[in-house]
Amino acid sequence: MNELHDNEIEALLRRGFGGPVPDAGFSEQVMRRLPPRRRRIAWPLWGGLLAGTGACWLSLLRSPLLHAGWRAWLHGDWSAPAIALLLAAGGLSLLTCWWSATEAGER
Repeated sequence: MNELHDNEIEALLRRGFGGPVPDAGFSEQVMRRLPPRRRRIAWPLWGGLLAGTGACWLSLLRSPLLHAGWRAWLHGDWSAPAIALLLAAGGLSLLTCWWSATEAGER
């Protein structure tokens, strides 16, 4: 559909809608026979998050760029490593926000 005509199409559909179609209880029977919704398991998400954090920490532990960035940031100096560290943290934060918004929209 085109955004220009969305309101017109919606108004047309609402005018022509006469209410639910009588089905002699068929849809209610189908809904009762459906299996219950499975509960989401949270441990894979938290396990993956912890494993990813640990792997990143171990891989960056000996990086001179990370140490220089932390040192400069804590002392209030705006050096290239400090800016790179802040940009990486900000980018990952935005990526996480986008991902969680995408996941929430699929429900």
